[in-house]
Amino acid sequence: MIQVANLNKSFGKLEVLKGVNFSVDRPGVFAILGHNGSGKTTMLKIILGMVMTNSGDVQVNGAAIKKSWEYRKDIAYLPQIARFPENLTVNELINMIIDIRNQQGREKELIERFGLEKFLDKKLSDLSGGTRQKVNIVLAFMFDARICILDEPTAGLDPVALIELKQLIQEEKEKGKMILITTHIMSLVEELSEEIIFLLDGKIHFQGTIEELTTKTKETDLEHAIAAILKQ
Repeated sequence: MIQVANLNKSFGKLEVLKGVNFSVDRPGVFAILGHNGSGKTTMLKIILGMVMTNSGDVQVNGAAIKKSWEYRKDIAYLPQIARFPENLTVNELINMIIDIRNQQGREKELIERFGLEKFLDKKLSDLSGGTRQKVNIVLAFMFDARICILDEPTAGLDPVALIELKQLIQEEKEKGKMILITTHIMSLVEELSEEIIFLLDGKIHFQGTIEELTTKTKETDLEHAIAAILKQ
């Protein structure tokens, strides 16, 4: 369970989150949507303990995250932009994360699934953006975390890798995991998500199913429903 209560965050004079409230209390895929700069990534980083709030509370699995770090063991995270030392090879990076987590992973399965075998001895600096993203997907999914937070996971992926990622998310969903995902690809949301959390001007504008959103906006599909909200 994730519960966010009266969350406020500013960077200097820029007010990013303005009293955000929402809760997710069941397994499934939950799409966090909003225009660029709406605060999606900031909110996710607050849940992860990477950004401090000005005020408000976050609970994960019933416990407040303030002054806590152990809850992160049960969270898998795929950032929008992952930064690692460029001189590391793919293999060195994977092994480093395994050592840090002190857990046995399923990296071999995922490396094969995303066709990374021939890149294992390559330095990160020599990889294309799409290949880096495949490596990041391996890092995010190689441990059996109950909560997965995926920030723009499709960035740079070719069609084959995108299909594999969607299948992987579906498999994790069927295992009873909670998956929070930000994306601008509405077909991905329509295909996988149970619920939408829509951020607008630093507040939760809508939380509910795709059907509820299209009914509310009187639109026929998700893409037009989102566009209708943004035009308001």
